[in-house]
Amino acid sequence: MSGSALTYTFLGPEGTFTEAALLQVPGAAEANRVPCSNVNTALERVRRGEADAAMVPIENSVEGGVTATLDAIATGTELRIIREALVPITFVLVARPGVKIADIHRVSTHGHAWAQCRLWVDDNIPNAEYVPGSSTAAAAVGLLEGDAHYDAAICAPLVAAERPGLNILAENIGDNPGAVTRFVLVSRPGALTERTGSDKTTVVVPLPEDRPGALMEILDQFATRGVNLSRIESRPTGQYLGHYFFSIDADGHASDARVADALAGLHRISPATRFLGSYARADAQQTSVAPHTSDAAFASAHAWVRGILGGESAPQSVG
Repeated sequence: MSGSALTYTFLGPEGTFTEAALLQVPGAAEANRVPCSNVNTALERVRRGEADAAMVPIENSVEGGVTATLDAIATGTELRIIREALVPITFVLVARPGVKIADIHRVSTHGHAWAQCRLWVDDNIPNAEYVPGSSTAAAAVGLLEGDAHYDAAICAPLVAAERPGLNILAENIGDNPGAVTRFVLVSRPGALTERTGSDKTTVVVPLPEDRPGALMEILDQFATRGVNLSRIESRPTGQYLGHYFFSIDADGHASDARVADALAGLHRISPATRFLGSYARADAQQTSVAPHTSDAAFASAHAWVRGILGGESAPQSVG
């Protein structure tokens, strides 16, 4: 990128939960922030070198993985996750001045937001039709345009506060008051972030062959090395019916011996495995490591094998 200021893309427009996640990054408030209408566009600008990194949603505590992001980072030119951010999610219902809840027949928002507000919607506007939006903020901003084909939008409180043309008809309409969305900052491949002891590693593993035990073989690479998985989701590759890849978050850093050994095992059985990064956990939760899976245990075991191969340790006689 030209100049000294960093450029970040994010799922826009301004005021989205994604921008709130981006603003948790040190220096992002002073950086160039470019809103994008969808995840693919945000990531492609990074791939083309038009931005230094992109902030995109990857997981929600209620709805699970964000499929658009999981698919976009699993294909195309490789990218790396360098940071994650957690944002508590609250929703409001907004409309143009003069519109009342009784007047609402069509509501627009992002699909994940709609899913998180369905109980409130069923109780208060049960006959309302859902109009998919590219983001919660885009749906709200669309109401200010003359050709909006819906009556109300579900968005973040910040969006409504920053736009005087929107009236808040209802607050805290989310079905789960503890909902949190996880976002990741994605850049082009480079040096790994430093290990902190509270880390996460993300990989994409294509199922090498659709046969009994194929998934178990993948999971065993982690289990036998004491690596805990915090997320695993299957996604279709799009090549043909029944062909899937697995998106996996594992506790630990690629420089941890147990994680490195697991990655090597994955590559042996599925050479198309894609490493998406090791980075600090947003919640700073320390990774629990059993003594026999510690770096010291792996180093001792490797030294023992080297000793055998080097003839330093003769096998004991039997009988």
